[in-house]
Amino acid sequence: MNYTFQFGVALESLPALLRAGILTVELSFFAFWGGALIGLAGAAAKTFGGPVVSRLAQAYVVFFTNTPALLQIYLLYYGLPEVGIILPSFTCVLLGLTLNAGAYLTEIQRAGFLSVRLTEIEAAETLGMSLWQQIRFVIVPHIAKTIYPPLANMFLILVLGSSMAAVFSVDELTGTAINISTETYRWLEMFTLVAGVYIILTFVASIMLAVVGRKFFRVKARMF
Repeated sequence: MNYTFQFGVALESLPALLRAGILTVELSFFAFWGGALIGLAGAAAKTFGGPVVSRLAQAYVVFFTNTPALLQIYLLYYGLPEVGIILPSFTCVLLGLTLNAGAYLTEIQRAGFLSVRLTEIEAAETLGMSLWQQIRFVIVPHIAKTIYPPLANMFLILVLGSSMAAVFSVDELTGTAINISTETYRWLEMFTLVAGVYIILTFVASIMLAVVGRKFFRVKARMF
């Protein structure tokens, strides 16, 4: 083997990779919060909805949790143009990740709803708390403490999963690395560097999520 490592070539591209890393975080952030809103509606539908609404929510969850996210994005990217709807690559990826995350977040948030014990509500009523006070001081803190760790893990999964956007020519971190590597032919060095950038991104995100969890929700989330 006569391969000579030239990490200097890869390091010259570090500023471009860091800018692409910002796009990766943005994509993950918007997909997470969009999925969280869908998950909240889905969890409410499965927990409090009637038979029809609950089954529709369950069908959504079953489809998106039992098929690959990449396949779902392919359906949006190549399927929608067949019916006259053409969306940019970034939009298709964001929509696909959001719908996929929403299915998992439906189950996570539903677990939070079910974790609230009736005895806690009854105790709050005995203390004379209003409905708003019960939600603020009993229900929300309990749900947050229950679901915050899996929510934090879901965000980290989205950060890493956003790399599939490269398949659709979105210049996030992996996509940018592919573009640069096709010009420099230093694939090994480039993707070794990209792996390091992903580790840094997830490490920083883990610390921030742990700090937020401990400060606002009294949750001892794992930092890394």
